[in-house]
Amino acid sequence: MRTDDVLNCAVLVGDGIGPEVVPVALDTAERALAAQGITLAPEYLPFGRDAIDSHGGALPESTLAALDGHEFMVVGPHDSASYPGEHRGGPAPGAVLRKRLGLYANLRPAQAIPGIPATAPDIDLLIVRENSEGLYADRNMAVGSGEFMPTPDVALAVGLITREASERIAERAFEAARARRGHVTVVHKANVLKLTTGLFRDACYQVARRFPDVTVDQQHVDAMAALLVRRPADFDVLVTENLFGDILSDLAAELAGSLGLASSINASDAQVMAQAAHGAAPDIAGRNVADPIAMIGSVASALDWYAAAHRDRRFAVAGASMRAATSATVRAGVATPDVGGTASTAEFHERLREVL
Repeated sequence: MRTDDVLNCAVLVGDGIGPEVVPVALDTAERALAAQGITLAPEYLPFGRDAIDSHGGALPESTLAALDGHEFMVVGPHDSASYPGEHRGGPAPGAVLRKRLGLYANLRPAQAIPGIPATAPDIDLLIVRENSEGLYADRNMAVGSGEFMPTPDVALAVGLITREASERIAERAFEAARARRGHVTVVHKANVLKLTTGLFRDACYQVARRFPDVTVDQQHVDAMAALLVRRPADFDVLVTENLFGDILSDLAAELAGSLGLASSINASDAQVMAQAAHGAAPDIAGRNVADPIAMIGSVASALDWYAAAHRDRRFAVAGASMRAATSATVRAGVATPDVGGTASTAEFHERLREVL
């Protein structure tokens, strides 16, 4: 078998509903890839609460070392709030992964699926979120956190914006727009954060000069939130800093039907990690009602990234077939309770297997 006929995949199943939704996504990917003559070869690595019990930490060094050698990763949610006290301090495991692997680009699509009630049934956009700095204090300092308290009554946070990171994420946004509808909206708050998000805006416009075929405009983040509710179909690709992107992507997901539909990848130029935007949902864990759509979509998006990186369209075809199977399952009236259905996770999976 040729090397390019095997997709090696690191798998971190995670906590909460991770053991329920990750296997569904992997099985769906395995079937879609097999139809293209590609074998999925997963390597399961210790992660989360189980890793605390077996290896003394949620993200063991052995797992980190193994991930360094993987180009393609599937990561389930983690529930660090439920970890023993000594394991709750410091950055969350997801933040550690993003920083160590340099996964600077967070891509979060939002598209309504026919058959699932949506506030905005015409929404179809991609939020390209800078993932390494911005207003999130846990990822913008070499040592310690950018959030601190000089006195018990004063709290400060450092926001970091650099031209290099802003231009880098802008390039990803404009490249994505070329493959979509050719429209990028730069989202910032430069009327108030003049130096930081002003630099982000200006860097994006500098990159826009290299993409004359792509239309570019801009919005303040508060206006963008309102416009997503009012007329979401007017927007194609949004590019923004970390905190703004996190908030807007959750809003867009709910407009599309549910946060349970929110797929997401974190990527560098050399690695991609499929990780749904939702959390571990411990309140429904083990009840066989978790929605696997976001995890399936995340893996499909990671396959799109891999197809582009290797110039091998078979992986993109596999990703498209995963999405098509998901849509066909929903159109057949099979959906989990979070989106108005009555199907269990297992029943949804069974229908997917029949369709794919």
